[in-house]
Amino acid sequence: MLLLAHRGASDDAPENTLEAFTEAARQGADGVELDAMVCGSGEVVVCHDDDLKRLAGLPWEVRSTPWWKLRRADVGSTLGFAPARIPLLEEVLDALPEHFLVNIELKCERFDDGGLAGKVGELVRRLGMSERVVVSSFNPLCLFRLAAAAPELRRGFLIDPDKPWAVQAYGLSPLVSSHSVHPSHEACTPERVAAWRNAGLRVAAWTVNDAERANVLARMGVSYLITNRPGVVRQALRPAA
Repeated sequence: MLLLAHRGASDDAPENTLEAFTEAARQGADGVELDAMVCGSGEVVVCHDDDLKRLAGLPWEVRSTPWWKLRRADVGSTLGFAPARIPLLEEVLDALPEHFLVNIELKCERFDDGGLAGKVGELVRRLGMSERVVVSSFNPLCLFRLAAAAPELRRGFLIDPDKPWAVQAYGLSPLVSSHSVHPSHEACTPERVAAWRNAGLRVAAWTVNDAERANVLARMGVSYLITNRPGVVRQALRPAA
């Protein structure tokens, strides 16, 4: 089971920043999960929220704010860390260790993704990272677009716990997932994990910070464990000496 640091090592550094991804590597993660969206000037930035109220105390909406302005925002101090900035996706991919697996979540709840899927697919191709990237999304339309733009990229459907389970797990997921399915860890049972694995899909469970739960999921056969605390979970998964 591989450990993916959720927005980087986000318990110990400001989420979705270069600092968080560097800390993930230091803590022994196997890779990272990060969020990608298109900003107002068309670049793909790494950010989770639609606006910067929580991250920086600013009312700026990411999709309508140009990159030159977004890059001035401090997204570390409000979260209790040192000052930090929003990075471009290309900056992050260039900076990550060569062995890292990268789970890029396409953040878009709208019908029109502003070119997000196509831009991410083109970037991953250009950087020669197709074998290291898994692209996920709660929005099946984003994954359909990615399949059309870059069919070789590995895709995984994120299952929303607030929406009907069967429609997502048994209806949408088989249509858009080529590599993995991404349920919340609470939704994982031995029977469900076994069924997904039998269907040829890996399971990426989120977000797991409890050592005991991590071990339970490992025994189920979960492939990727997404955690805010990769160092703590890594230690918990090591066999006793």
